[in-house]
Amino acid sequence: NATGRSWEGSLCTAAGQDCQRLAWVVGGRRVWGTAVLPEHLCLQAFLSPLVQSRTSSYSGEYGGKGGKRFSHSGNQLDGPITAFRIRVNRYYIVGLQVRYGTVWSDYVGGTQGDLEEIFLHPGESVIQVSGKYKSYVKQMIFMTDKGRYLPFGKDSGTSFNAVPLHPNTVLRFISGRSGSAIDSISLHWDTYPSHCNTC
Repeated sequence: NATGRSWEGSLCTAAGQDCQRLAWVVGGRRVWGTAVLPEHLCLQAFLSPLVQSRTSSYSGEYGGKGGKRFSHSGNQLDGPITAFRIRVNRYYIVGLQVRYGTVWSDYVGGTQGDLEEIFLHPGESVIQVSGKYKSYVKQMIFMTDKGRYLPFGKDSGTSFNAVPLHPNTVLRFISGRSGSAIDSISLHWDTYPSHCNTC
């Protein structure tokens, strides 16, 4: 099927109590299993976790190996990304802070340089991040599903271009390494949170 996954074999008797062996074909590999289903469960309910497409993906790590690791994985529970605060100097990105829903993450990085702040429009999401790096992250450009380009930093170094692996997914959180600057950056993609359509 369209997801590259399929199943074969019969499920249950008419009474729904005795189930047969099932074979799922996932990525060309056949996996066998046995299950007992109450008669009120339908085939679709049983198979939905098996054929549901994966939505999360990861891009990175772009930059150097210095600094201390940070992650905003817990911040995504506050909502979608709604704003960025990025500190830059003449050479690289010094620090960053991201707003998830209405809550700002902890600031990571150094204190030297100019702080820039950009807010996303309600319902707007980042769908691509490009930039430059060497030992530090030198530039980040956030591209949104509304056609906006939000650039920070200096245009020099090795280029990167990060996009989600799966369709209809957006930037959900950032991780990386930081010390006196942003040493490296990673981008984490997933679906826009359904509980926050007006963030």
